[in-house]
Amino acid sequence: MSSLPEVYGAADLAEGGEVFKKLSPPARLCIFGDPVAQSASPWIQNAALKARGLDLQYVRIRVTATELSDALLNLIPAGFLGASLTMPHKQAALPLMDQVDREARLMGAINTVVIRGDKLHGHNTDGPGFSAAVRESFAVPLSSLRVLILGGSGGAGRAITVQCALEGCPSITVANRNREKGDAISSEIREALGKELHSIPLSGNTLEKALSSSDLIINATPLGMKPGDPSPLPEGLIVPDHLVYDTIYSAGETPLLRQAREAGARCTNGFSMLLHQGVLQNALWFGEPVPVETMRQALEELRR
Repeated sequence: MSSLPEVYGAADLAEGGEVFKKLSPPARLCIFGDPVAQSASPWIQNAALKARGLDLQYVRIRVTATELSDALLNLIPAGFLGASLTMPHKQAALPLMDQVDREARLMGAINTVVIRGDKLHGHNTDGPGFSAAVRESFAVPLSSLRVLILGGSGGAGRAITVQCALEGCPSITVANRNREKGDAISSEIREALGKELHSIPLSGNTLEKALSSSDLIINATPLGMKPGDPSPLPEGLIVPDHLVYDTIYSAGETPLLRQAREAGARCTNGFSMLLHQGVLQNALWFGEPVPVETMRQALEELRR
């Protein structure tokens, strides 16, 4: 794994961000998060920048919730082209943008900032990145699949749910521990897109019934990120015909992926989504063909 420079702070963006301009090469792209040291994005984005022959780099900047508004504005005089956003900023940054695209507004969050002149433009590549990952991983379009989204009301889960609705999946079911959250996103998508969603609790007979009429099971809950976490599904409900996508990518084989493997179902983790959402971010910043295979190779090296 290549080494990276230190994690910078929001204060480094103040007064024109001279620290970033003096780097070799200068930093013109970044990721905001708190924490942010664990982010894999610099590896894949810097590989793409090198492949493009661009004399600039992508860095990590720890930005707290109270620092976010000023940090976003300070990107402009510091000469940045844009930024990625990770937890806990995706939702909070949306009202701070000068312009937000329709899809990101429906998703209720942004993960990409593009700077044009002195304006901040917000986008969300999580949903489209997931769609590309499904096609790559399972060789079928997302639009053809009946989907069950575990934890489909917030964060990446909401982005995936909206993407499924935008693509016209024949059946979309969201299962949440908090049934009210699922009901809320169901109502929002019905009103915005005219698409019916089913909202069920993440337990009981309704979950088992939903599994029997689903092609693709998506884990968008945090279950599986920590050692000792249980699977979000009871044992014995996955069958060989299921496709299983776990958005978690940093924990090896999660309990859900173990269940899928033991059932003989095709399954994969969130590395492909990480790759494709990053590819789409790069395309937004530069508007040119993206060196996808270079970015994939960098991600594969990070996994080793």
